[in-house]
Amino acid sequence: MTALQHGSAAIPEAKASIPPTSHDDIDEALAILSDNADAWVKTSIDERIRILDELVASTHRVAERWVRAACDAKGVRRGTPGEGEEWLGGPVVVLRNLQLLKRSLKDIRDSGSPKLPGEPKVLPDGQVEAPVFPTDALDKLLFTGFSAAIRQNRSVTKSSLRDNMGEIYRNPPTQGRVSLVLGAGNVSSIGPMDALHKLFVEGEVVVLKMNPVNEYLGPFMDEAFRELVRLGYFRVVYGGAKEGDYLCTHELVGSIHITGSDKTFDAIVWGTGAEAADRKRRGEPRNDKPISSELGNVSPIIVVPGPWTDEEIEFQATNIASSLTNNAGFNCNATRVIVTQSSWAKRGKFIDAIKRAFARAEQRMPYYPGAEERQAAFLEAHPQAHQFGPRGEGKVPWTMITDLDPTKADDICFTTEAWCGVTSEVPLDADDPVAFVEEAVKFSNETLWGTLSCSVIVHPKTMKEPRVGQAVEKAIGDLRFGSVCVNHWAALAYALVTPAWGAAPGHPKEDIRSGNGFVHNTYLFDKPEKSVIRGPFVVKPKPAWFLDNRTSHEIGRKLCDLYANPSLLKVPSLLFSALRG
Repeated sequence: MTALQHGSAAIPEAKASIPPTSHDDIDEALAILSDNADAWVKTSIDERIRILDELVASTHRVAERWVRAACDAKGVRRGTPGEGEEWLGGPVVVLRNLQLLKRSLKDIRDSGSPKLPGEPKVLPDGQVEAPVFPTDALDKLLFTGFSAAIRQNRSVTKSSLRDNMGEIYRNPPTQGRVSLVLGAGNVSSIGPMDALHKLFVEGEVVVLKMNPVNEYLGPFMDEAFRELVRLGYFRVVYGGAKEGDYLCTHELVGSIHITGSDKTFDAIVWGTGAEAADRKRRGEPRNDKPISSELGNVSPIIVVPGPWTDEEIEFQATNIASSLTNNAGFNCNATRVIVTQSSWAKRGKFIDAIKRAFARAEQRMPYYPGAEERQAAFLEAHPQAHQFGPRGEGKVPWTMITDLDPTKADDICFTTEAWCGVTSEVPLDADDPVAFVEEAVKFSNETLWGTLSCSVIVHPKTMKEPRVGQAVEKAIGDLRFGSVCVNHWAALAYALVTPAWGAAPGHPKEDIRSGNGFVHNTYLFDKPEKSVIRGPFVVKPKPAWFLDNRTSHEIGRKLCDLYANPSLLKVPSLLFSALRG
């Protein structure tokens, strides 16, 4: 078995379920978009709000069929946490995105810029941090104790923050542009939300090429965005690498956004083979169009030692296991490395609790091409790995590799995104929690591949110890990741939609790693740098995204209805389902 390349996973191309769009039809779609691009940038805010209202209604109408199709394609049984994932990671977040964009546009129309849900603050090092969650009373009810903020580029001051929000609405472009969005094949909301960002945050019309893995969703995207289709601002096309290359090099495409692999990014920008390597050395890209990207991560969760009770250990073990089992492990923010302190007295008990969580997790179909081969590469490097669930052809059991050596920087667990149900644990030697936090930051920044997202789990009593609390706060700033989440899975930075979602800024095209640029960002910050999400150490009732939540499918459906037509009157029924989870 050949070891995987460093970086995000190289994925074999999936078999098509829908015939590729012909070049003639691609040309026609791009011509329509190009003809209407100038009209889009001149579209009034009131008209954009009207369009968003139409999109809310049409997305809600298609939601049930959308989720059903995703469950069927992924082998997910109805009434299980897997169905809940498809609601929460599909129409629910898209509807939330639409409502948040509409709110920001109303604020811009009425007062000149989006209204923040709290007062920005200046951190001790001078960086401005702007609150973005909770946005309203509904958020406070549904996510009690959670908060999120975006740290701005250091050129932004508290007094200039308002002037660094909603650039395209302050200074509308004089010409429109067609953006190509290369959709991801794993989470059904990624493509449409990337398109919404391009349309309403960056002001570009969009051609969305569906990924062959989930191209069955294309007709639902057409239906959900039918008002944008009618007006000539959005089109869906199909195909694999051949069609993707044709689109990327098309003269009518002005910019590109990709959610996927750094291998695909490099192929777009530099080409393939020896010629690509020469181009990269010379700094002469094959494709020099503006390109933004989100390209994966070997995501760490740093577990700060503390006085955890048995109940707290079980909660956080399920929390961490859920962050891998979600979507069968096919998430760019899935936990890949659990960072622990070797001398923590509760480490063994915690690892055992994680294993128990994997053992009771429902097995999932490895629907993404190459999953078996990728797991085999990790098993070849670590034959002692713990596996949970049936084995054999067509199965990828949950896999946990423990007791890794942090000095072996070239370990496959540190260098390669598994892109299947594989996670690992690495103990670091440190004299006390402060030293551990410092070592964990250094290890995460310097050894692990990628800069997309990470989490820090820390007990509230530990945070109250002045030296440890200060060390954790410093770590949040020092961790070179686009999102840092305290006490929970960093996918919340994606799901809440108000945070900016993307890699840590600064990667050149020659070394793109987890990508460049941000999406979502519904308060329309021009220069976001890092999203920080904080949550309670233990949450009750059980979070809807947990692997053993028995009512997540009910919660997902009710959240979909709530975001389609927000009303506090719907909350009691939703909370009833949550309490039974």
